Order: sequence, then C-alpha cells, then structure tokens
Amino acid sequence: MDITDLQVEGYERVAKAHDPESGLRAIISVHSTALGPALGGMRMWPYASEEEALTDALRLSKGMTYKSAVAHTMLGGGKSVIIGAPLKIKSEALFLAMGRFIDAFEGRYITAEDVNIKIPDLEIVRRATKHVTGLSREDGGSGNPSPYTAYGVYLGIRAALGWKCGDDNVTGRRVAVQGVGAVGSELCRRLREGGAKVFASDQKADRLRALVEEIGVEAVDKDEILALDVEVIAPCALGAIIDDASIEKLRCQIIAGSANNVLLEPRHGTMLKERGVLYAPDYVINAGGIINVAAEFAPGGYQEDEAIRRIERIPQALKEVWTIAEQEGISASEAADHLARRIVAQKV
Repeated sequence: MDITDLQVEGYERVAKAHDPESGLRAIISVHSTALGPALGGMRMWPYASEEEALTDALRLSKGMTYKSAVAHTMLGGGKSVIIGAPLKIKSEALFLAMGRFIDAFEGRYITAEDVNIKIPDLEIVRRATKHVTGLSREDGGSGNPSPYTAYGVYLGIRAALGWKCGDDNVTGRRVAVQGVGAVGSELCRRLREGGAKVFASDQKADRLRALVEEIGVEAVDKDEILALDVEVIAPCALGAIIDDASIEKLRCQIIAGSANNVLLEPRHGTMLKERGVLYAPDYVINAGGIINVAAEFAPGGYQEDEAIRRIERIPQALKEVWTIAEQEGISASEAADHLARRIVAQKV
C-alpha cells in the first residue's frame, strides 16, 4: 500500500493511501490533537475526484475538532474518507487495507461509523488496527451512534424553538427533515412522538415511503423541502446545502439538523442572521454521537447513563453560542467557531 503525506496548512497530518490489491483509495485528515487523539468517523462516498474527497475530509476533520471541543470530550478532530460507491467496492480486503492505513497514524487518529459505513465494516477494520470505536455492545463498544445523535438534535431543536419562539414544546410545530437515514428517521420518530407535524424528503423513495407508513410523516420532493413554510428545517443528509440560492428560498425560522458542514461558506451564516433565521451550528447540535462514542474512553469504560447526561448538555452549549452571537453582533456559526477555538487554545 502506498501512503503519501500531504502538506496542508493548519492541519497536523493529512495523508492519502492507494492499495492496488484491494482497490482502496482513501484519505485521513487529522486536524488537531491538542485536546486528545483525533476521533472522527469513516465515510465512503463516490467522490467525483480525489480533490473533492480531500476537501470533504479537511472540512469534516476541522469540524470534528470544534465539535469535540465544544462538547468537552477531551478528544481532537479527524476524519477518514474512502473514495468509491459502497455497492461496488466494499470488500474484506479493502477494509483490512483501511485498517492498516489507520494504524499508520499510530493512535493519533481513531475511527468510527459515518456515511455508508456500518459496524460490520468496522469489525473488519478492527482486525488490522485497535484504533476503532463505536463497535457493538457485545464487543464492548457503545454501539450505533445514530440514535444518540438524533436525541441531541431533538433537544437542540427544542432549545432553538425556546430561544426563537419562546416555547420549546414541539407539539403542533412544523418541522421539515431533509434526509431520513439512520439519524433523520430517528429524529422524525422523536418529533412525531412529541406531537410535531413532520415533512420529510430523501433520495431513496422506499426509505421515505416506509417512514410515511410507519409514523405518518408527509413526504415532500427533495427539491422543495428547503422552501417549505415551517418553523424548523432539519438538514440530516450531506452538507453544503445552505448557499446563495437556497437562502433565497427559505421560509423557516430555524435551521437545526444533524448534517455536517451545512453552510457552503462561512458568509452564509451571516446571511442567515440578516434574514432573521436562527442557526444551530452543526457541530454543536449534532454532537450526540461523538459524545456517546467518547464515553468509551472514560475511566471504567462506557456507561450509557453518563453519555446521556452529557448529551443533554447540548441545549446549554447552543444557548452559550447564541448568547455570544448576540453580545458580539456576529452570526451563530462565527460564535461557535470563536468558542471552539478558545477551548482548543486553552489546551495548547
């Protein structure tokens, strides 16, 4: 396997790997280990180019540094991406090669689940490196992080409603969930249980149809979801959906979801502020999963009660960010970055 280090300013180590035998093409980005080992999920996606994959890895790993900082997990930020379509390239050999690539970081990077990567995949990776978290409870891990991410987002939506509308009750509120995968579907269930009217979209029609039948969400075309007249839009798919064009369509009061890197560019956070849309910064509201996985590193091992207690601090973290934004006259996304950088700097 060929591993090549890439020089990227502001990042501790970024490397790409190519393993001809298994077909692996992957990138690992470690943004910072100032607070501890860099923890971040492994993502598999059919990127159009290596440059696109690198951009994603860099954005995501930096976001993980900030996410872990604000959530006080005592971990740093990293991410790994595998280039390719899951149905075409997944194999035992590929994940063993990925494990060897991760092991070459000598513990500075620890991986976990992310888009298109499941626990069985990680179990293969674990055979080549010990630096894997989020495995099944039977293997001593914390299990699937998605329900914990969804719980944190649900609490964050309630906090946003309380901040913006004066009442954090979701009963009767209209919420549009973009993407009903592992996290989005669980968020829909929580919202429906709370009495919210939920609109949802997804690229996979069968997945969306199943949720319509199960809990009574209202299916919406994926090209229309962001323009709905609702209190909350919850992006729960891929990032970079808030841009010049989508902001012009918005009729919501709040954007709060589980997707990473929701803003295409930092200036879009300012544009949301100018339009009076309250933004729950992605890496603050979606930290539930990483908080749960980080609990595996606690003295004495993983304890779900302690993880839940930490996840339930997410509303407090969001309110701190919104307070900073108001006091300094800046966007919520800028305020979150200021807070995260301050926390990291204190440990350097």
